[in-house]
Amino acid sequence: MIQIVKDTRPWFFLQTTHSTYGMRVMETGHLEHLYYGERITVDTQDPSSCAPLVIQRAFAPGNTCIYTKEQPQISMEDVCLEVGTCGKGDIREPFLEVCFTDGSVTSDFTFVSFEVLTLKDRDERMQASGLPHSYSEEESSSAKCLHIILQDATNRLELQLFYTVYEDCDVITRSACLLNRSDTFVTIERCMSAQLDLTEDYSEVTHFSGAWAREMHREQITLSSGKFVNSSYTGTSSNRANPFVILSPENTCETSGSCISCNLIYSGNHYEALEKDSYGKFRFVAGINPRSFSWQLAPGEAFYTPEAVLNFSADGSRGLSGQLHSFIREHIVRGVWKHKPRPVLLNSWEACYFKIDEKKLLQLAKAGKDAGIELFVMDDGWFLGRNNDTSSLGDWEPDPKKLPGGIASLSKKIKELGMDFGIWVEPEMISENSNLYKGHPDWAMKIPGHPHSEGRNQCILDLCNPEVRKYVIEEMTRVFSSGEIRYVKWDMNRNFSDIYSPYLPAAKQGETAHRYVLGLYQIMEELTTRFPKILFEGCSAGGNRFDLGILCYFPQIWASDNTDALCRTGIQNSYSYGYPLSVFTAHVSSCPNHQTLRITPLETRFQVASFGILGYECNLKDLSGSDLNAIREQIAFYKKWRDVFQFGSFYRGAENEASDSETLSWTCVSPDGRRAVGLFFRRLTVPNQSHDWYRPVGLLPDVKYHFYGRNIKYNLKDFGDLVNTVSPIHIKQGSALQEILSRFVNMDGEKEDLTAYGDTLMRAGIALKPAFAGTGYNSDTRLFPDFSSRIYFMEAVE
Repeated sequence: MIQIVKDTRPWFFLQTTHSTYGMRVMETGHLEHLYYGERITVDTQDPSSCAPLVIQRAFAPGNTCIYTKEQPQISMEDVCLEVGTCGKGDIREPFLEVCFTDGSVTSDFTFVSFEVLTLKDRDERMQASGLPHSYSEEESSSAKCLHIILQDATNRLELQLFYTVYEDCDVITRSACLLNRSDTFVTIERCMSAQLDLTEDYSEVTHFSGAWAREMHREQITLSSGKFVNSSYTGTSSNRANPFVILSPENTCETSGSCISCNLIYSGNHYEALEKDSYGKFRFVAGINPRSFSWQLAPGEAFYTPEAVLNFSADGSRGLSGQLHSFIREHIVRGVWKHKPRPVLLNSWEACYFKIDEKKLLQLAKAGKDAGIELFVMDDGWFLGRNNDTSSLGDWEPDPKKLPGGIASLSKKIKELGMDFGIWVEPEMISENSNLYKGHPDWAMKIPGHPHSEGRNQCILDLCNPEVRKYVIEEMTRVFSSGEIRYVKWDMNRNFSDIYSPYLPAAKQGETAHRYVLGLYQIMEELTTRFPKILFEGCSAGGNRFDLGILCYFPQIWASDNTDALCRTGIQNSYSYGYPLSVFTAHVSSCPNHQTLRITPLETRFQVASFGILGYECNLKDLSGSDLNAIREQIAFYKKWRDVFQFGSFYRGAENEASDSETLSWTCVSPDGRRAVGLFFRRLTVPNQSHDWYRPVGLLPDVKYHFYGRNIKYNLKDFGDLVNTVSPIHIKQGSALQEILSRFVNMDGEKEDLTAYGDTLMRAGIALKPAFAGTGYNSDTRLFPDFSSRIYFMEAVE
């Protein structure tokens, strides 16, 4: 809801179910930020009721510049603004930096007008942006957009601000459009998407850093002075610094306290900065990274910024996450797969790497079908000359030695097995050792006459060039039409270096990185429109481009190339702060793990991967009969609970927040609250500590639930030579006798089975069966060594 308080100068209040965002037009004409926090009551007929929100001023602070002689009490350095610029006394992080033809950089934007738009009207205004943005499927949606126009009268620039309110999700989005109304070129050096000037103590920043195979490491810093920056300069949203950040006071935790989050609907270089000024206020800005960025804005042209998603919660980070999960599912993800259950897939990569052929793939697929797999995916290595990563990107012709009948034949055979078929592509890349490069060397992003730095033996196609975009669209259309393809894994395996577009003139090279992203969006928009039934999955060396921009086109993203179950608990737990389980994928792979060489139980690998979009990436042909039987049971179980895993409400356990906690818990609850599934995981075993509690979250307090676990059998080998303490005969480790006995003798695991009300389960927790602690074992003992987990079910008693 958007409330306007009419006065000499208007006041604006953006109301969601639980939050309020307030601002007003100052006496100078600037837009002053007043409040962002828990919802407050606004009397639109009584401007005086808003007076407590306004900072009172008598004299400007010492050693500051006053805005005008007519208002000597106002220094822009000490005002909470919606838009900060250069040159009028505000020395903090600016929202906008513009350089004019005379070399000056001072700009000054004051209020002109406003209007309230429907989302349809807003989208028509933004149609020329080329950027994805939030949306609402329902024409009767309560979502509205406040459109405010500011102007720099001296330089004849117009700044349009868009504030979209998604009331039920407690989300407010911001974006901007700068129009050049003058008759000369101006150069944009920076144009942010959002700015928040806060008087409250939001000194703690939660951000998510990392690298390849260790994405989304959650870190918290407290800013006592100066500036903190979270940014990417990789050409992508980056695994080094996800564009999602949380601001909070130091006492905020998982279950209580205020917090504000910001995420960008953007897939390129981003920038988020929090600055504490000399007067104790905080300024936060978010948008396109200004490093190496510039944009020539011709007379009459407009520049649009990506949309920033803002969210406030008074109920800690858990409350924040729930609101964001709902928003992403309803207002970011779109298309036929928006609410459609995602299939359990088997990917060929870790089973085969580049060494694939039709015979090997069909053998793997048959094993997958027998286990219950629904979708078989042929990963890298299928096209002509692609035997390693040094060649052939750009030449999207099937290798006849590997696929004699091409994609059409293989996909048909997979379909006859009773599974859908999927394929891997990397459309944005080009290898120097390729026919495409030989014919079009100018299509690669390189500086002519200069040595070029590469990543993964490949170059990046210049998507600034419309001919290149056309080629990618037509080539991928041909590939996706060449067989019965129902899934596409869209990869992008390198960062930008030597950023240069051979297509653009020298004066526009500062636009290259952003124009690349705009080109990518055009390609994705066209291909997803041409192939609406294909399930597209984004990937960029794992999570190097995990962002809301990609999710506007592809409903899911590969979270990390790291499939190690222990690592994945941290990665997936961190993603859950800002993203729902329905948008990230997780695979069960072989052990020792291919990224860490760690050995974890098959059940743990499955249980962790279940809290996401489940897939498998192991060579099922080489597994033992017992492992195949276990996987068959796992998949059958997952299908039964898939709707809860993929589209239920997800909750982190309070203990997850502590970095030194050896345990972790998750809960997924169905929309009606009557079915839930939980995970309890232990990193390292603590000697002589047998007691653990699992505390579910999100249950209905006054509903009685049946709580139970899976029936577990333990292999005799799991006990090592401890078995000799009870065995009537000696069993040597690694002997033929041990192997034979392990096939026929299994030990019963503990059984959890009880009935209790939801409030009892949540508040008191469930005291689990005692874990093995070196003093004995029976069927009431929980075998729970390092990297073990349990999955539990809660069903309402009818």
